[in-house]
Formats: sequence, C-alpha cells, structure tokens
Amino acid sequence: MSQARQAELDEDRLLVDRARQGDQAAFARLMDRYQQRALAVAVGMMRSRDDAMDVVQDAFIKAHRNLDRFQGQSSFYTWLYRIIVNLCIDARRKRARSRTDALPDGVPEDAERASELEVSPVRPGTHPLQNAQNKQLGQHIQAALAKLTPNHRTILLLREVEGMSYEELASVLNISIGTVMSRLFHARHNMQKHLRPVLGLKDGQGLGTSRQESQPSAGPGPEQGGQAD
Repeated sequence: MSQARQAELDEDRLLVDRARQGDQAAFARLMDRYQQRALAVAVGMMRSRDDAMDVVQDAFIKAHRNLDRFQGQSSFYTWLYRIIVNLCIDARRKRARSRTDALPDGVPEDAERASELEVSPVRPGTHPLQNAQNKQLGQHIQAALAKLTPNHRTILLLREVEGMSYEELASVLNISIGTVMSRLFHARHNMQKHLRPVLGLKDGQGLGTSRQESQPSAGPGPEQGGQAD
C-alpha cells in the first residue's frame, strides 16, 4: 500500500472518530472524498444515474446513522462500498420485480438501454475501463459492461475503476479470495469477448490490462463457464 493511501486511511479513521462525536464537518469530509467514486460504481451497477444517485444518498445516510456499529476492522472505504453494493442489489431486485409486473408479455425484464451506463474512472491506467476518454470507445465499453452479469460488472468496476485489492473485494462482496480471483478472471474474459470485435483484436489477444492476472490455478471454480454467477 502506498504511503499516500495509508495516510488517507489514517485520516479516515480520525474523521470517523470525530463524526461519531457529532462533528458534521468530519462526515462531510468523508462524503466529499468518496461521493464521486461511489457514484461511479453505483451507476455501473444500476445502469441509471438517477437510481445510482438515490442509492449513494441512502448509503451515506445509512453510514452516518450506523457509525457506532463501524468496528474499524476494515477501512471506512470498504465499509461504505459494502453498504452501496448491498443497496444496489436490493434496488435492482425491487426494480426487477416492479418491471416484471408492469411489462407486457414478450418484453424482457432486462430491457434497459446500455447508453444509460456511465463509467467515471478515478485514476488513469492502460486498461480500456480506465481510459474511456474516447466517446466511441466509451460507448463500446458501456455496451460490453451492460452485457455482463451484475456480479461480473460489479467486480470489474470495483477492481478496475476503484482499484480495490483482493482483500477489499472479498470484504465488500462478502466472498472468499478464491471466489474473487475466479469471478474477476471470468468477468475480464467476458469483457474481452465483447470488446475484441469492436477493437479489431483477434481471439486470444488481450486488452492491455495493467494487472496481468492469469486464470486462478486452483482449477475450475464456481464461476467456470463464462457468464455463470
């Protein structure tokens, strides 16, 4: 972990302690630090900016109300993102149920426009997910992300956009490190499959990911089979 990131985590702990004592400015500082990053992830999961903004607002309200329950075993950063991920999952389930009731026969439940998805990387890199500055490429990335399962889309956003470690991903998603590795591998594989044709790459050619991570060596896991899970 870089010194800058460690310093940020240390400051987070101080801000949380002050916020627990009623310092509203301290919690506002935490919101300023993570609001845009949280929104980028929520938009990716919800595929609707309005819904994502509602989720992020609810997440900060819930975090503020439950500061006393924050044990400090993980960072505020991962604790907040766990809240956001869970709220997104709940919101998607409610939306799916509502849409199933409202849609006429023959209209798929997931009939959402890929153009609603926005990706707002918070750090530069060489992976296409981190370099969506080109509008056309960004549209292709959005469309490819929209074709992934929610689990795969979520782990890609948290890893490639947020730069979370395997340990942080395991904590936020409440899964094992092995499942993190397997899910991330298959998420990237499916993302590459959807992007190769539009980028003019041949089968087997990668996308220049900055994190050269191969398939988990433990053998086929629960994610085996591409879009599963």
